[in-house]
Amino acid sequence: TPAKQPDVAVSAMSLFSWLRPASPVVQADLQQRLASLPSINQLGDCSLREQRWVVLDLETTGLNLNKDRLLSIGAVVIEDGAIDFSQQFERTLQCSEVKLGASVLIHGLGPNAIAAGSDPAETLVEFMEFVGDSPVLAFHAPFDQHMLGRALKEHLGHKLQHVFLDVADIAPLVCPQANIREAGLDEWIEWFKLEVFERHNASADALATAELALILFSRARGQQIHSPLNLQQRLSQWKRRQQAPSF
Repeated sequence: TPAKQPDVAVSAMSLFSWLRPASPVVQADLQQRLASLPSINQLGDCSLREQRWVVLDLETTGLNLNKDRLLSIGAVVIEDGAIDFSQQFERTLQCSEVKLGASVLIHGLGPNAIAAGSDPAETLVEFMEFVGDSPVLAFHAPFDQHMLGRALKEHLGHKLQHVFLDVADIAPLVCPQANIREAGLDEWIEWFKLEVFERHNASADALATAELALILFSRARGQQIHSPLNLQQRLSQWKRRQQAPSF
């Protein structure tokens, strides 16, 4: 009957509010810092060398995009065509009630290190301040982009809007002769004979990715890819060709 409709509406609303994750309670000072972050622009026509890039690597409890958690962030900056060692970011996040999967054997982050980690909300704000309005490079970038975006949403109610480019796609785009399209970071390091003394923690992997990216930028310039926007466009064209059915 019509008289019962409001009750139905209320129960439906309460159902949806139960389904929707609660917004995190964010401290006032962190809200202020989030509000002060620069607005994010699309990639521009400056040269690859002029662009400031943040090279990111994340360590997580596993590879499940929806269930696994962010454990550590490592990042370095490429600026003026070189790695700027004065601009580095490395933090382990405190993560309670988390089950550590097989990945802990790779990145070595045990329960003690995680328990002694930094406050996730504070760390994530600090990292976004470090990134500023720069585009982000990562190897297998969609994973890092998703996990970082999820952590920002969960801890801060903040939406990640930065442009991410995938070094795992840039490499075969500019070096098709390598013929190792599905390769991991180790394969590309070996192919370019890079001397990498440490791997499999966030900072070391970010640094290795940055060294690889600098070589790829040099190759890209030789192929008339001169700007970040141009690189993004060529990547989009390349990916469409890879996904096109072959007859």
